[in-house]
Amino acid sequence: MTTDAVAPIIIKRKKVIAGGGHHGGAWKVAYADFVTAMMAFFMLMWLLNATTEQQRNGLADYFTPTIAINRVSGGGSGALSGDSVMTTNSLSQSGSGGVGEAQGNGIADALNAIEAATFTEMESQLFGSGGESMLSENALKHVVSRVTDEGLVIEVFDRPDASLFVRDTDEPTPVLNEIAMIFARLLSNVENGIALSGYVQSQTILRMDNTVWELSTSRVTSLRLLLEANDYDPQKILRLTGLGDRKPAVADTTNVRNNRIEVIVLRSHQN
Repeated sequence: MTTDAVAPIIIKRKKVIAGGGHHGGAWKVAYADFVTAMMAFFMLMWLLNATTEQQRNGLADYFTPTIAINRVSGGGSGALSGDSVMTTNSLSQSGSGGVGEAQGNGIADALNAIEAATFTEMESQLFGSGGESMLSENALKHVVSRVTDEGLVIEVFDRPDASLFVRDTDEPTPVLNEIAMIFARLLSNVENGIALSGYVQSQTILRMDNTVWELSTSRVTSLRLLLEANDYDPQKILRLTGLGDRKPAVADTTNVRNNRIEVIVLRSHQN
């Protein structure tokens, strides 16, 4: 008797993986969020480095909500003293802490922070703290700067071995010509106006003709003419002052260090 061979039955189970190896575009969204977060982080670090504590507080106040929660007054002596925020100008008139004042102070502080960053950038370009200075090494020895309530003060002064002007005259020397050219280029990059103040060393009391006032005035005028000759906008020059031998830079009023001119980049509210 012949027996037919029975073929074995083989069952194949195929494992299906969702997505088939394709990852979609979700990673692009995550990467974009990461880049945005990093950019915001570096901007925050820059602001922290470029502003003072007071300016940082002002920026924080500007971005803090200051709108009252209750739109209608309770009619008594509450937080709004009976006023409603729906009343025209009520918040700005009721006391000194209204929304308008808070927002105004915040905006002013934010602008001050931006202006401080601008002054820092100008000093960086002038002195080369972030790279190469705009001034030559020789000219750089005649320049210092500081920030005051009035603005950025850039001071140029005589050295014992090198003067800005020919002795006892308002005729500029080559080093002042170079400085004026660089200043005109630097100051043209900002809209702020400038003020120029001239000072000179005291003259001996034996001189019959004391010319400190005339000399300080004529020297500051010479710098103005040099700036304008280098294409600086004359409309931005808002004030010229000759202060003679007043406010000496060093205790010895006859020291040549007192021969100087201050170029003040005025703050916006000073313009």
